[in-house]
Amino acid sequence: MAGDERLREYRRKRDFGRTREPSGRRDTPGPEPRFVVQIHDARRMHFDFRLQVGDVLRSWSVPKGPSGDPHDKRLAVPTEDHPLEYEDFEGVIPAGEYGGGTVIVWDRGTYEPLSHDRRGRPVDFAESLEHGHATFRLRGSKLHGEYALTRFKGGRDDGEEEAWLLVRKAGGGPVGGHGTPDPRRARSVRTGRTLAQVAAEGGEE
Repeated sequence: MAGDERLREYRRKRDFGRTREPSGRRDTPGPEPRFVVQIHDARRMHFDFRLQVGDVLRSWSVPKGPSGDPHDKRLAVPTEDHPLEYEDFEGVIPAGEYGGGTVIVWDRGTYEPLSHDRRGRPVDFAESLEHGHATFRLRGSKLHGEYALTRFKGGRDDGEEEAWLLVRKAGGGPVGGHGTPDPRRARSVRTGRTLAQVAAEGGEE
């Protein structure tokens, strides 16, 4: 499925005359797949975890945020695909717009797909997500090491709402910090600002 088609739901939910979020008109995948974690102070505070898959960012809402502690199992609820440019988005989404609230880029970097079949042969990453289990190694400014996303509820065809778990795998390399920071104290990896600072500045950089 092409990026424009995959972004139909994303665009349907937004008025780009009001929000400064990118419309997704530029599809420029880099040589290595990217990831980004954004903190979104919306009606309910949450983290958005996004992995580049092809020419879009596959996205999950993670209420408690990703953790570097292998004992933490984080609920991850799929949301609509986002454009690649969303990796850089930081600012204030106007009240009344879908997802209104303040957003900062908490972490970002590249990732290495690690999914394989029972014989140890590599499996296409998009295919592994379709099957409900994908492993990958994050190389971010804050998150490092091997993680897994596993679907434990719902599916593409059964009509039930999907739910996944995001887990830091034990023994998956050096642990880059334990737990998840207080989102109101956390700072953007892009600008060094907190949510409160971005809100006070109206999203301007």
